[in-house]
Order: sequence, then C-alpha cells, then structure tokens
Amino acid sequence: MSNEKPQSFLEVIDFKKSFGEKQVHDGVSFYVRKGECLGLIGGSGTGKSVLLRSLVGLEKPDSGKIIIDGEDIVPKNERELIEVRKKVAYAFQGGALFDSMTVYENLAYPLREHFHFTEKEIAEQIRAQLEEFGLDPSSEKLYPGSLSGGMQKRVGLARSMMMHPQVVLYDEPTAGLDPYNTKKIQESILKMKAKGVTSILVTHDMPTVYAVCDKVALLLNGRIGEQYTIDKLKTEPSGAMTEFINGESA
Repeated sequence: MSNEKPQSFLEVIDFKKSFGEKQVHDGVSFYVRKGECLGLIGGSGTGKSVLLRSLVGLEKPDSGKIIIDGEDIVPKNERELIEVRKKVAYAFQGGALFDSMTVYENLAYPLREHFHFTEKEIAEQIRAQLEEFGLDPSSEKLYPGSLSGGMQKRVGLARSMMMHPQVVLYDEPTAGLDPYNTKKIQESILKMKAKGVTSILVTHDMPTVYAVCDKVALLLNGRIGEQYTIDKLKTEPSGAMTEFINGESA
C-alpha cells in the first residue's frame, strides 16, 4: 500500500494495552477513511475485541490515541462518551438483545433513551428498519428466545443502526451462521457502506472479508503485522497475512 495516508475518519495511534503482566497491544496503529470497511483479523488472544471495545470507550488504552471524526476519545469521561456512542455503534457478537423485551422494544430502546420521538415516530422508524434489514414486520412482536441465531444477529445489527451511526464496529457478525444468514449479514454491511458508514469488521470469516471490506489488517505480536487492500491481497498474496489465512501461522 502507498505510504501516503489519505484523510482518515477513524484512526488508532500507538495503542498500548496490558492486563496485569500480559501485554496485549504494543503500539497498534491504523486508520480507516470515511465509508471504508477495514477487516481486522488475527489469532485468538490477539485482542481484537479489546480493540473494538476501546473504540467506544468500554476499555481505556494504557497509552495512545483513538481519533474519531477529528476528536481523541481517550481522555473523555463517561458522560462525554455518551455522545461518542451516538456516532459509533458496536454490533456485539451474539446480538446482545434484551431477552425480556420484544424485537420492537429492543429496537425502540436506543430511541427512547437518547431522543424525544413520539411513539408514532418510533413505530415508523422501527418498521422502516425491519424492512431495511429484510426482517418480517411480524417479527417485532417476538422475543429473542424465539428467534434463530441468524435472526438474533440481524435484529442486533438493526438495533445498532437505529441512531444512524457514522461508524459501526462488527464483532464476528457471521460466526456460526449458515450461508443464507451469512449472505444477509453481508448485504446489510454493504448497505451501510453505501450510505457512507465507516466500519471495522473483526472476523475469522475470510469470504465475508473479501465480500465487504476495502482492506484487511493482521494483528500480530501486539501490532498491525501487515495491511493490504483487498485487491492486492487477491492478486499479490504473500507474507504473514497469507500464511495466517492459509492456516500456516498462529
């Protein structure tokens, strides 16, 4: 890739994080331009989810910067992070739906918490969101326990989009899904990209990386070991990333 860095919308600079004696990140740096999707891959225990959680302030780095839309979020307190979380949505691995709430109530929750919409306005937005994600309108009355794993993930994605975030962080969105639901998740990510949403996809699912990402970065030994555009990875495979993808390295 070129050494010249275009203007970024999200940038991580020299990110370091330890838990006790274990250093997980030792100077991670990368950037994502507006509307791009970065695939973040790496072996188990390399701290991919820790990095995602830090991008919404759920973890704090020991040192380094996290720049989102021109602002470093690291020094922000919990009250200030509420505004960050309106811009940055975290799509949790399991969907993270409230079991005691219907699909409708799950989708309504962020709107009721952060805005002053009427119930009619909330209902209109929920119906539009269900349609956007290819979910049957009748599903709004169901509880998460009666949904398949794929449906739970799609509803979780729909809820994460209710506040129209500028950045979406996807944590293993296709893990354990059948090909049909995997394709539905891919289509949803591509729809968000088409709207200019910036995203980071943490996954082991390389076909999904190829389908939705613009570039891919490998976390290795506490840093970004290698980074390629998807086109270059397809046409000029080499190095540690290709070894990792082919199962030749941990």
